[in-house]
Amino acid sequence: MNLHKATGTIGGLTMVSRIAGFAREMLMSRVMGASWQADAFFVAFRLPNTFRRLFGEGAFSAGFVPLYAQRLHSGADGEAKAKNFSEEVLAVFAPTLVLFTILFEIIMGPFVALLSGYEGDKLQLATFLTSITFPYLILISLVSLYSGILNSLSRFTAAAFAPALLNLAMLSALIFMPEGGHITATALAIAVTLGGVLQLGLLMLACSRAGIVLKWRRPRMTPGVRQFVRVVIPATFGAGVYQISAFIDTFFLTRIGTGAMSYFNYADRLNQLPLGVIGAALGTAILPQVSRHVGAGEPGKAAHVQGQAAELAMLLCLPAAVALAVSAGPLISALFQGGEFTPEDARLSALTLSIIVLGLPAYVLVKVLTPGFYSRQDTATPVKTAIFVLVANIVLNFVLIPPFGIGGLAAAIAICSWLNCIILYVILHRRGHFRVPAWLASRVVRQIIAAAAMAAALFAIKMVLAPWFDGSFGHRLAGVAALVGGGMAVYFPLVWLLGGTDKDELRALFSKRARKAQLERK
Repeated sequence: MNLHKATGTIGGLTMVSRIAGFAREMLMSRVMGASWQADAFFVAFRLPNTFRRLFGEGAFSAGFVPLYAQRLHSGADGEAKAKNFSEEVLAVFAPTLVLFTILFEIIMGPFVALLSGYEGDKLQLATFLTSITFPYLILISLVSLYSGILNSLSRFTAAAFAPALLNLAMLSALIFMPEGGHITATALAIAVTLGGVLQLGLLMLACSRAGIVLKWRRPRMTPGVRQFVRVVIPATFGAGVYQISAFIDTFFLTRIGTGAMSYFNYADRLNQLPLGVIGAALGTAILPQVSRHVGAGEPGKAAHVQGQAAELAMLLCLPAAVALAVSAGPLISALFQGGEFTPEDARLSALTLSIIVLGLPAYVLVKVLTPGFYSRQDTATPVKTAIFVLVANIVLNFVLIPPFGIGGLAAAIAICSWLNCIILYVILHRRGHFRVPAWLASRVVRQIIAAAAMAAALFAIKMVLAPWFDGSFGHRLAGVAALVGGGMAVYFPLVWLLGGTDKDELRALFSKRARKAQLERK
């Protein structure tokens, strides 16, 4: 497998999906605004996606992919063993998903009422829309199975492109049903499930072309399925903590008032960009390295890898967090304001974004710290910490939401991100597994100075170009481009001059040749 080619394929096609996703959100904000119908749809969209992260992408992938790959590379008959294992898992997994979905369809009304606190027409619409979107859980979970097979075969294209189909289906609904209100909300809900059908169809076709056609079998608890279940159950409990947190956020958001779900959705869309790119990449990249050093009895080298990752995390996350916080108003206005999405809606979304991104560096640092536990086969400590932070989040929501509304909920999320980060670091520090070295502390301080200078530059650009941000869509977009370009022009050269990072590593971020040289030296 060519790692650079695979990474380029996945990254490029993921970017296609991200662009389609932003186009979807931009059009949705203008068609649906922050209406109560939009809130009802976001509840309906959030529920199957929350369960998807629990069953499909998280726990399932953690259990299925390693076991499938183990069988695939077990010898001459590896492909037959892997295919047999896939069919055994499919025979149990699919009926379980169907039964789970049927159960929730039966209790959908009371469940949505309990979660959202909606009443009357709003509850009726949210329940109706969720009953349409919930089968997406079955489809996208099966997509995870087929994606796991293709990725194990080093065929990444279809799985990487599949998310774009959902965004394209929802874009089509908005384009052909632009009336807004109930009609567009219903079209969007149908598009979600239709998008799942398209995704599953694409992955099944790709597997067929790879010579993998899974047959349906009678469900049986074979040794392979038992092994799969033993791996999946702990992973489900671990992932469950984070998904419970998502349900709790929904619980509070729906009680803040009309528009809160919409404001949070648009703010979180921007917040998730650096979280998904930087956090996931760092966590995935350093785990095998830390594990290798720990296994070889080299704790010092393992800690050094975490230190380097922490430096890179702060190098990239500090400017992202500062830029999003300072430029939240212009960004939200340029991307989402228009049509039914009013300047006041943009202001409240921007407020939410400017607060929630304050926890961005901590969230990414957690991705750097947790490999210190996982590499030592300690999966319990991060889960226990997450449970404690979950309780703290609930308490903070009760304290902060009454006086500050959605700003209080965003603040609770940011505070708990830092609380989680600090607790994990203190535990690693006390165990002697990772301590911030002097060189790292020095570089982070210099990065903070560069980020502060960038913030001052962004404030100046906002003042000079203030009329642009209240003008046409073109003027607002040009203003955002000036903010992005100006921020980067200040931060990265200043980090370079101050010595806020290893200059060779910073050069490698922007130079393909330098990256290659760095790899060769290592």
